[in-house]
Amino acid sequence: MSEPIRKIDHQIIEKDGKPAFAVVPYEVFQKLCQEKPSSHEATIPHAVVKANVRGDTLVKAWREHLGMTQKDLASHAGVSQPAIAKLERSGANPRYSTLEKLAEAMKISVEQLEG
Repeated sequence: MSEPIRKIDHQIIEKDGKPAFAVVPYEVFQKLCQEKPSSHEATIPHAVVKANVRGDTLVKAWREHLGMTQKDLASHAGVSQPAIAKLERSGANPRYSTLEKLAEAMKISVEQLEG
C-alpha cells in the first residue's frame, strides 16, 4: 500500500509554459530535507556506485563520498578504526547491527549499505 499524499502549500513557477520550479514554505523545505528516504526510496549516488563497481566496498565508497576518514566514521559509529578497516576489505560480511551503526553515523539508510 502506498503512503497517502500529503497536501503541501506550494506555488508553481512556469518557464515557456511548462512547470519549472515548485516553491514551498521554508519550514516545509527544512522538514523535507531532514526526512530519511524509506527503503523503497533509498538511492545511491553515482560516485558511490562507481567506486563499488571498481571494487570498493559500499562502506568505503560511502565513507569516501562523504569525506570521512576511517577514524571519523569509527568515532561516530562507536567502533574502532581497525574495525572500519576490516569492514572495508573485500569479502567483509558485517552484522546487521554494525550496518545500523554505520548508516546512522553516515546519515544514510541501512539499505544503502547493503550490497
